[in-house]
Amino acid sequence: MRASGWLLRSVTVGLLTSMAMLSDFAHATEVTTLPPVVVYAPSPCLACIDWADHLRQNGFVVTIEEKLQADMPRIKRWLNVPSQLESVHTARIATYFIEGHVPASDIVLLLKEKPKARGLAVPGLPGGAPGRESYNPVCDTACTILDNAGQPREVRREAFNTLLVGPDGRTSIYARH
Repeated sequence: MRASGWLLRSVTVGLLTSMAMLSDFAHATEVTTLPPVVVYAPSPCLACIDWADHLRQNGFVVTIEEKLQADMPRIKRWLNVPSQLESVHTARIATYFIEGHVPASDIVLLLKEKPKARGLAVPGLPGGAPGRESYNPVCDTACTILDNAGQPREVRREAFNTLLVGPDGRTSIYARH
């Protein structure tokens, strides 16, 4: 009885170890199959570079094409980004545009779901979004520092939405952050 119990435990541990190794391999394979990202950003834009680094840390291969600020509207029109959703940088991945500081997890979900859409957008420059974390050293939730009179002095992290832009340009909330 003891020998069979030991054998069963050994087989179980071996199977669990093998499953963990296969899971790691599947994850590594998934990461290497992400399509490349091209980021169009005005030079110099440190927040744009930080966002590109955020994507790299999440398994993307990223190329940054630095542009003159005057060239950015033409790129946004070329990729069909609605003007009311514009941010500083614009990226292209597969058949989608990515406008602004969109979290890598939202992009991975987009690539997995493959909705009929133009792309994703995080309009403006929300504090605490990927690439904008340096403005958020402490806060995990949307918070504002008030001055002595109770007036907002500094926004450390803003709540923001990632918007899915449909083929017709209409938006819907894709993720809340």
